[in-house]
Amino acid sequence: MDIKKIASNPVFFEKNRVFRVYLGGKLFADFFGDDSEDSFYPEEWICSSTKALNEGSTDEFEGLSTVKDTNLHFNELIEQEKELMLGNRDGLDVLVKALDSAIRLPVQAHPDKPFSRKFFNSDFGKAESWLVLGAREGACIYFGFKDGVTEDDFRNAVDSSETDKAAMEKLLNRIPVNPGDVYFIPAKAVHAIGPGCLILEVQEPTDFTIQPERWCGDYHLSDNEMYIGLNKDDALSVFDYSYNLEKVMSECKKTPTVEFNTDGCKKEVLISKADTPCFSVERYVLNNSKTDLLDGTCVYVVTDGEGYLTDNQGYEKPLKKGDYFFMPYSCNQKLIISTNNNITVAVCKPPEVKND
Repeated sequence: MDIKKIASNPVFFEKNRVFRVYLGGKLFADFFGDDSEDSFYPEEWICSSTKALNEGSTDEFEGLSTVKDTNLHFNELIEQEKELMLGNRDGLDVLVKALDSAIRLPVQAHPDKPFSRKFFNSDFGKAESWLVLGAREGACIYFGFKDGVTEDDFRNAVDSSETDKAAMEKLLNRIPVNPGDVYFIPAKAVHAIGPGCLILEVQEPTDFTIQPERWCGDYHLSDNEMYIGLNKDDALSVFDYSYNLEKVMSECKKTPTVEFNTDGCKKEVLISKADTPCFSVERYVLNNSKTDLLDGTCVYVVTDGEGYLTDNQGYEKPLKKGDYFFMPYSCNQKLIISTNNNITVAVCKPPEVKND
């Protein structure tokens, strides 16, 4: 196995389904072109160098992607060929997922960086973004507290959730969603993905989720699953009560901006550096066209259509909806995505490297 050769070309991966406590995954059948049904493996972790946190798991590699046709985990490839893969970066510093929810996920929030440094000795919180790729009937999200909800109301609902599965849901805004919708979810903002959502999620590279609700469907969460090792008061302090519906819709629902649109090649910005310093998300929409503006050290996900990934030295790889790959630093703007028809590709970018 030639590791340097692998790190000098786009890196493709084996399927990487991850266990969660909610049911979903049926919409993967259309997106990934497989035989997926709803199960407790409703997430595909894409180009992942991040480990999953699942209570009781004995799989030390859970969440980590495996390079296609090898036994090499993505983090091992990065460690062995760091300069080719990442240039002067210390890590990839972004996690991308596809997830499909058949039921509502638990009401939750994620830590910001200061909270993570204090309680988890981590430089990363878990700000995230959602691009809705598909939807079942009645698809929705829950985002932000309803007007007038207080911390006491929320704490009471946490306790009531043992016997009332809707106690916490009642406090949040229910927002219908459609394919194409884009949301940024700041750290500490209360939210829950509702039933029926196929989402491309881009986030900081952690699995830190505080979900202080006793039930997820018919699954009973333990204290550890709710509070991830923290005491209740410390865990609940992560929730920011300023996120109401007005703030969510004005600050967190995003409208893609067109950077350019010429000769059948449109580039859009979905999540910008102005939205968050943690990552950014762009999208290419090609109609019988091509683009050679492909940045290295990014994750690429084909969200629709089909085409080809090529270079000027004979490399050629067919692409179709559901395919994804990591573009190493060594490949920066050396490859081309083209199509004789239509193809749409999301580009998930890590945070910028700070120069001292």
